[in-house]
Amino acid sequence: MVEKKQTPQYVWYASYGSNLSKDRFLCYIRGGKPEGSEKTEVGCRDQTLPKEEKTYVMNYPLYFAKNSVRWQKQGVAFIGLQEDKQHLIYSRKYLITIEQFMDVVKQENNGEELPIDLEEVKQNRYMTLKDSWYGTILYVGEEEGVPIFTFTADWDLDVPFTKPSKEYLSMIIEGLRRYVGLQDAEIIDYLVSKPGVKGAYSPSEIKKLIN
Repeated sequence: MVEKKQTPQYVWYASYGSNLSKDRFLCYIRGGKPEGSEKTEVGCRDQTLPKEEKTYVMNYPLYFAKNSVRWQKQGVAFIGLQEDKQHLIYSRKYLITIEQFMDVVKQENNGEELPIDLEEVKQNRYMTLKDSWYGTILYVGEEEGVPIFTFTADWDLDVPFTKPSKEYLSMIIEGLRRYVGLQDAEIIDYLVSKPGVKGAYSPSEIKKLIN
């Protein structure tokens, strides 16, 4: 008797940092070294490309913190854990299998496999699996019955903010411009007020990174 293949289950992964750039995110799927990054990613076990992708807006605070070996030992993006309508984050969400999402989380946690119960995450809204940079899984919504998840840290803004590198910010800018479709002035307004960028980059410096 031929064993029937199970249909893969999908989730939306909502990106808000360098993964706004599709080219960068695909390094997590297929493996490879993103432009400007210091690290080569191993990719997912299933390297099938995302089934779909869309722009998505989330109402959470965005900030930059820590010092990433991947990105010139400077700050990277995180989001707060509490939804707040005063804040707006532009995101690109990718429709990938649950297994691929697990593998992306694994790569964001230095190859450590974290036991993720997505149903439990949905019920609790977020869950910290590891006290690490991206060890907290956050449920941010649903589209046509498919849940939308992202990951961040459990500090919830209680951490010193850090200036991101030009390379990292350029990757975010490319995603905002090419995939989200923002104009230059919108990108500058969006980034210049974010903790970690605010006071570290002037509007004219951000404009230079766009051009």
